Amino acid sequence: MESDTPAASRPHDMTPKSLTHLSENFDLSPYGGDVTLTGITLASSLVRPGDVYVATPGARFHGAQFVSEAVERGAVAVVTDAVGAEQLGDADVPVLVAPLNPREILGRMAAWVYDTDRDRPPMFALTGTNGKTSTAHFLEAILTQLGLRVGLSSTAERRAGSEIFPSVLTTPESPEMHALLARMREVDVEAIVIEVSAHALSRHRVDGLVFDVAGFTNLSHDHLDDYATMDDYLAAKISLFQPDRSRSAVVCLDTDAGERVVAQAGVPVTTITSRDDVTADWTITIGTESPAFTEFTLEHEQHGALTTRVPLIGRHMAANAGLAIAMLVDGGFALENIADTLARDGGILAEVPGRSNRIPVEHGPAVIIDSGHSPDAFAKLLEAVRRVTPGKVIMVAGANGNRDTSKRGEMGEVSALGSDILIITDHHPRDEDPRVIREALVDAARAAKPEGDIRDVADPAEAIRVAVAAADEDDTVVWAGLAGKEYREVGDQKLPFSVPGETTSALREAGWTLDKTL
Repeated sequence: MESDTPAASRPHDMTPKSLTHLSENFDLSPYGGDVTLTGITLASSLVRPGDVYVATPGARFHGAQFVSEAVERGAVAVVTDAVGAEQLGDADVPVLVAPLNPREILGRMAAWVYDTDRDRPPMFALTGTNGKTSTAHFLEAILTQLGLRVGLSSTAERRAGSEIFPSVLTTPESPEMHALLARMREVDVEAIVIEVSAHALSRHRVDGLVFDVAGFTNLSHDHLDDYATMDDYLAAKISLFQPDRSRSAVVCLDTDAGERVVAQAGVPVTTITSRDDVTADWTITIGTESPAFTEFTLEHEQHGALTTRVPLIGRHMAANAGLAIAMLVDGGFALENIADTLARDGGILAEVPGRSNRIPVEHGPAVIIDSGHSPDAFAKLLEAVRRVTPGKVIMVAGANGNRDTSKRGEMGEVSALGSDILIITDHHPRDEDPRVIREALVDAARAAKPEGDIRDVADPAEAIRVAVAAADEDDTVVWAGLAGKEYREVGDQKLPFSVPGETTSALREAGWTLDKTL
């Protein structure tokens, strides 16, 4: 099985389609003869023999500049706009011209090419600032525990039954999404869970899909490098809750944005909350909390109640799990059956890559790594850790380059206020000066906590060693913002780097003992 690129998730068997029929179905102006096509893609690097290459205008380049590469890789035709057609001149393959940006019809074209516009199993979608990945994996876990073969597309990974593919974007571009759905159909997937980002909605990545149930987790400061205001950011997410994208919705009211989603949704909505001061259809009550699990009770006036647990730290994780269960009930699964299954298994058997993952320590401080990278994610994680830590909370944190700079000050502030020792380090600086990124966090942290123990350690491998050296056995070390990838993006390079690997090495070097049973 190929797994080095997202294209690995394509179906193995394709029904060939006629380029003439593509032109007729999508009102494209044809230039050149008819050919048979077996795939479609937006990226020239992902072209396979028999593909239609779709050349669209981008932020820096027009896709028409890469047609030669696409043809060399086996593209049999090109779809582009008028500007792209002018750049092409005399192409070696047939060219179809769309009246507008082809991206606007790309999702529907991909659905037609891969036959994913019909006969799909139930589909569940998640959007929100934080919690999308966790909730998606909770849904996948419960569905699997119920005995179903599940398809998953999340920030952490993509799955078609037992097949696992790499995840590059939170939500893949529409041709890769529909190709993945077609592969899921080939392996007889019975339910599909998809994490949907605001960018996916704004940039047509989930066009051609209508979800049976859409879920909303929360909204907090993020992505203001792409959206002018928080209202614009929320508006992008609200578009998921309209009849052209979903049939029903479950909305969490734990943030005020939930009420706005309910008010503006165009589909039937069920509400859920873990707050005591909010009224909702479903309520979540937190029970026992420990470093190993969080217990909660979910209740609904008509459906009844269940008590279960998630193998992760934090009330926010319990809220995400409650949302997952409520979405399943909204999708037609009986709460009683879910309750019996979870009771049989001792809870939700979910593994969420990069989310509140414990390093297995037998003798030493507790260590948690988490890939959350927003102020709200930092705050919730630190709050959860504080409740189960008898000693100090020591945090290693950083911010990414080429991303929303306006959130960095708040990230530094909440990190300082929620920890006893804060170590700011480099994560993915990309094209930015890493020193400037660290300074934004350090300055805000010191302003929020002038007497705090706040350290600037550029090298992340050294930063975790500084954190571990400062820890006693009753402390917790939290490394937030970098987990989930096996590399760091520095300039235009992806340098090999493992957060779990560096953390376990630091623990061993400090003389602590790892638990080999976990």
